Amino acid sequence: MFEWLFENGWALWLIVFLILAGIEILTLDLFFILMSVGALAALISYFLGAQLWLQVVVFCVVALAMILFVRPIALRHLHKGPNDQRTNIDRLIGHPAVVVQAVSTEGGLVKIGGDTWSARTRGQTTLPAGSNVEVIQIEGATAIVTPLPTASSQGSPATPAGL
Repeated sequence: MFEWLFENGWALWLIVFLILAGIEILTLDLFFILMSVGALAALISYFLGAQLWLQVVVFCVVALAMILFVRPIALRHLHKGPNDQRTNIDRLIGHPAVVVQAVSTEGGLVKIGGDTWSARTRGQTTLPAGSNVEVIQIEGATAIVTPLPTASSQGSPATPAGL
């Protein structure tokens, strides 16, 4: 079998490429896909008539160059975006909520945009059920909330958006 692979080096490099691409699909780390580019370069060098040792050198050099030079640029572009663009739980900070079960420094429950979260307050105040609050921080799976100003202090009813 090894003799066949050495005679048909294109199959060896194609298998290496597919294995590395498959690992990248599982990890999504932009590491193995760049190594698979090295395997494609080695495949091309096979078709250009290079010896096996030279194909291995091409694979190593191209894969290393891709990891050292292309990966940092690709990661920078992937993480590029507006500074105020928040994702996941960070988007909940500043979001209004409604107290479902009285919230104190010990705990309670709030409804944030249709989801029920465990919650706590920072101060010594206890917020009764039905109170309108604002999420000021997320600690693990607990929302830290503070009361919203009442309708009399703003001149209009305080209604949480998205509920």
